[in-house]
Amino acid sequence: MMGTMNAMDAEDVRRTALSLPETLEKEAWSMPTFRVAGKMFVTVPDDGTSFAVRCPRHEREELIAAEPEKFWVPPHEASSSWVRVRIAALEDLDELRDIVEDSWRQAAPGRLLD
Repeated sequence: MMGTMNAMDAEDVRRTALSLPETLEKEAWSMPTFRVAGKMFVTVPDDGTSFAVRCPRHEREELIAAEPEKFWVPPHEASSSWVRVRIAALEDLDELRDIVEDSWRQAAPGRLLD
């Protein structure tokens, strides 16, 4: 088990996103996006080494300040309420799931949040 924990990739992001209720995968801007009730909550841009999730802007600044090797925002997304996450910097699948699930909760309709 040791050593394999950090070998996560975009496929783990996909599996995790699709495991959440009513999530659909849809390609947009030539990349996979994941949506609940029509609202995007995860994208896997560029080369698949990172993913983007919804994040309130005030929390985003704290995340980036605390763990800049894990979280960042490209300049063209600075005005959005999204943050990028480097997959290789995550500790394990539990952390991946927590981040993806938190984003899902921000997009999901109230009826799914019980």
